[in-house]
Amino acid sequence: MSDAIRILVAVDESENSHRVVQYVGSLLGRIPDVVITLFHVLKPMPRRLLEHGGSENPAIEAHLSVQLRDEQEAWIRKEGEAECHVLKKASETLEQSGFDMSHVAVKYGSGDNIARNILEEGHCGHHDTIVAGRQGTSRIKQLFGGGVTDQLLRDAKGFAIWVVE
Repeated sequence: MSDAIRILVAVDESENSHRVVQYVGSLLGRIPDVVITLFHVLKPMPRRLLEHGGSENPAIEAHLSVQLRDEQEAWIRKEGEAECHVLKKASETLEQSGFDMSHVAVKYGSGDNIARNILEEGHCGHHDTIVAGRQGTSRIKQLFGGGVTDQLLRDAKGFAIWVVE
């Protein structure tokens, strides 16, 4: 599948997101060499898990860093379990459209900037295309920058962007 077309589909709990997955499945369901990653961004990590208090003692500092990383990983695992229904529903929708599920991956992102998470996954996963809904992929509209889709359209470089309404 090295020559496969790699598509990242941003999903959330909205009905619009469900329609996006239906559209992608119906459009690409019978096309070989398409790999889809269903991607869901978890809510932002609590502030208390973003950094530790620090210490002047290098040994204590190292211990605090390890402890913080472990707490962050535990939080992401717990949130991923709580949010797994989002990716499960998207996977079921794709499967119902006849898409070959051996060509589907599911992944989570985490952070307060949803669009940046989507773009980072797009780059790291070597995706060719990012698919998002016009509405529904944003938990909170950013005060001056618009929603997630607007930020994707503004900041995406090197991707085809599909915006499904």
